[in-house]
Amino acid sequence: MAQPLPLPSLDSLSGVDAKLEALAKLEALQEEYEAEVDRARSNKVLARAIKAWRNGKIPRAGELALQAVNIDEGNAKAYHVLGMALERMGHIHKSLVTYTRAFELDPDDPELLINLGLIAWNLKQNDGAARMFAHYIAAKPDSPLGYNNMGSILCDMGRPQEAIQTLREAIFRMPHEPILWNSLATVLAEEGRAEESLVFYAEAVRLDPSFARLYHNLGYAYAHLGMLKESLEAYDNALTRAVDPQERLETEHSRAICLIGSGMLKEGFREFEKRNNPRFRAFLSHITKAPMWKGEDLNGKRLMVVGEQGLGDEFMFANILPDLQRAVGESGKLQIAVDPRLIALFQRSYPKADVGAYDDKTAIDPDGNKPVRFLPFIKEQGEPDVWCPMGSALQYLRKDVASFPHEAFLTPDAARVDTFRKALAEKGSGPYVGICWRSMMLAAKRAKYYSALTMWEPILTTPGVTFVNLQYGDAAGDIAAAKEMFGIDIHQMDVDLKDDIDGAAALSAALDLVISAPTAAAANAGAIGTEVWFLAAGRVWPQLGTDEYPWYRKTRVLAPQKFADWNALMPRVADELAALAKAR
Repeated sequence: MAQPLPLPSLDSLSGVDAKLEALAKLEALQEEYEAEVDRARSNKVLARAIKAWRNGKIPRAGELALQAVNIDEGNAKAYHVLGMALERMGHIHKSLVTYTRAFELDPDDPELLINLGLIAWNLKQNDGAARMFAHYIAAKPDSPLGYNNMGSILCDMGRPQEAIQTLREAIFRMPHEPILWNSLATVLAEEGRAEESLVFYAEAVRLDPSFARLYHNLGYAYAHLGMLKESLEAYDNALTRAVDPQERLETEHSRAICLIGSGMLKEGFREFEKRNNPRFRAFLSHITKAPMWKGEDLNGKRLMVVGEQGLGDEFMFANILPDLQRAVGESGKLQIAVDPRLIALFQRSYPKADVGAYDDKTAIDPDGNKPVRFLPFIKEQGEPDVWCPMGSALQYLRKDVASFPHEAFLTPDAARVDTFRKALAEKGSGPYVGICWRSMMLAAKRAKYYSALTMWEPILTTPGVTFVNLQYGDAAGDIAAAKEMFGIDIHQMDVDLKDDIDGAAALSAALDLVISAPTAAAANAGAIGTEVWFLAAGRVWPQLGTDEYPWYRKTRVLAPQKFADWNALMPRVADELAALAKAR
């Protein structure tokens, strides 16, 4: 009988295992070697990406960082730089995903906490951003970046005293850090303490004269103080130092506003076009096949102009519509796209034009954060030959203050004006004065530009005046408080001041005077020709270097010598109003 084959011994099995183990080790060594080679190649490309970033070449930096990631998918720093580039180019959600991947690969990198916080801030998730900055401060207590960002976001969240305290404590620890002095100065300026901020900006300049963003912020502070010559000089200093293209674009736009506010309209309105650069932070894309109008002859052409920047600016920039209606001639066509609430008023004012509403949406893209203005009504009326944002026509039609005609350019409903006049006569004798004291967009940073109605006592107690409410939104509480405190009536008329803009225009036309903060209510009144007194916290750019708003028929700007010193301003306005009431 054949004998069974012997089973292999344990020693034989161990030998096979040893060979397999050796092969596995060789393969692991090979993979480790290849990984090291890939990491080295990836880091070389990453070094080029970082160099491009430092030179302000953001798209190139992103392209190189992506190459580095493709070479080595485990390179956390490559993902980090890629996230930074995506964020700067406006791809917010993509950058968030990329930062998250970098954090998964390297959770010990505190710099990612800063960038994750900045992304959250950009997405208006302020509480989350503040937590990220707090974690960064805990990880790197000797770095100024965490305190800088924490102070800034606290200011944005309407907690300025906490912001000031955070930055002040950081400065005590790190007095040599110019970024902290700059941030503290900026918080003070945002709080309406621009004059005080100059001391802190000066220290930041002493510590780092090459700090570009510092000069930009200094220009902002000077502008709030009405020191426009100094503001322009600061913006010019910023531009000589700024390398990052996004920072340069922001500074150029701020400088343009300063030029316009100084009355240098030819250069100012030309530079104001920076807002139409796709890389500008507030860029708004318009959906139309037509090219943008560049100032060429419009006779016989179909021109579409699109309102922009908010209701108040839509009124103000409409100053150029009579010129454009004449420019297209009898054989041309003016198309006007505005906020839906303005259609009736604008169509009555320009019966030969086609007036319709724009439709603001967010583009459907991977990020979902690109604002787009659709113009649906042109599908029925026809595509224009050329188009432009309403404010872009200013560079061609308003090259100096003398070119502003000081005429009404919107026409209220005559029948409703007559109805309001009869209703006002039942409230008391004139003069009838409409008042508006704040904007509806009253975020923390904007509050400093407006006074509370309770500060209007000298005005509201002027004898011989009948006051009428023009404050849109919920004003009942303020009006009741004024009644209780001062014993005066602010009459509310039968009109929805927020949504019935045509009705608000008719009411304003029935008044003798409007006294208002710089709001859409004041702009509406000015556009239909009613006299308006603007109560401003300080000099504002729509004054165009004058003591009025040249955009409208008859206006005055009344501002305190010290920014937002309402207690000093209100008695002066009351004296002016008393003189007017007596004269009438």
